[in-house]
Amino acid sequence: MKSKKLLLSVFVLAALVLAAFTAQPTGEALQIGDKAPLTDVEMLGVSGETFTLEGIAGENGLLVMYSCNTCPWVEAWEDRYPGIADLAEELGIGFIVLNPNARYRERGDGYEDMKERAKKMGYDFPYVVDKDAQLATAFGATKTPEAFLFNNEMLLAYHGAIDDNAKNPAQVEQHFLADAMKRMVAGETIDPNETRSIGCGIKFPK
Repeated sequence: MKSKKLLLSVFVLAALVLAAFTAQPTGEALQIGDKAPLTDVEMLGVSGETFTLEGIAGENGLLVMYSCNTCPWVEAWEDRYPGIADLAEELGIGFIVLNPNARYRERGDGYEDMKERAKKMGYDFPYVVDKDAQLATAFGATKTPEAFLFNNEMLLAYHGAIDDNAKNPAQVEQHFLADAMKRMVAGETIDPNETRSIGCGIKFPK
């Protein structure tokens, strides 16, 4: 009897951990070559301005990053955001970071929380509210952080992780996102063009 209770406890714990790192978006995941959706939707940024994907896109494309304030995986990768922003600017790629955690607006992912986070971390790129996780749903995004890179025709060129080592940037062996950005602008084949995003599940509306 004790062994059955122990087994049940382990199962419940495993289920809770899995739920914390997965999400169930209502939209289908974008595939490589798909057009960016909802590019004209206005989103409020921490600066008080409103932004759209089409307005942020650069001459060579657009990088959309789903992120938040409350995920330890975001905290692990967040120090790489400025370098990504600098590379995007250098390559003529627009860069925008969306917070889709609609269910956590009162638990650390509200607008005022985002303003504080942007100031604390020195964000110099648009950090915006994805209201009701509208864009995350349309993209089929499930994690924070999760990157979607589009070319100059707004077609998806890369989707997935920033790199292969969240915990130690000095030990990164594969710079998935940076390599994809460089290859896309150079007209070279992106390989891999999809990687598995590791992060916290997006907190979609109930």
